[in-house]
Amino acid sequence: MATERSRLFIPALAPLYAALSPIALPLLRVALGIILIPHGCQKLFGWFGGAGFARFTQIFESIGYRPGAMWVTIVALTEIVGGICLVLGLFTRAASFFVFIFMVNAVWFTSAKGFFWTAGGSEYSWLLLAVSFVFLIRGAGDYSIDQKMSKEF
Repeated sequence: MATERSRLFIPALAPLYAALSPIALPLLRVALGIILIPHGCQKLFGWFGGAGFARFTQIFESIGYRPGAMWVTIVALTEIVGGICLVLGLFTRAASFFVFIFMVNAVWFTSAKGFFWTAGGSEYSWLLLAVSFVFLIRGAGDYSIDQKMSKEF
């Protein structure tokens, strides 16, 4: 039976892979949260070059999401609160569920523009959808508040 080390093209990297393995899932979780938070802040507060709440309300209304203010609030809070929860590893499966649902809608909406994000397409949404699905299934992993609690979703 082949060992993990014998399966590697560069067996000398096995100790590095083993050492970094415990931080891989937390790193991905934090990255997802850090990506989501500023997008929510753009919608709610107009930070980071965002259009702000009033303009996003108009945008949402123009694409058929009525009432626009309610949908902007839901999306922005999903991004901000969900992003913070992901960074902390708190209620990770619940946060991932809401992000997953949001990304299903984002894939549907952006797919009309094709696949590539450079044309406003869906590839970025597909990536966030897949990453949120990983955390929905796997949970927060190491270095999370969820891991320290007696129960998790």
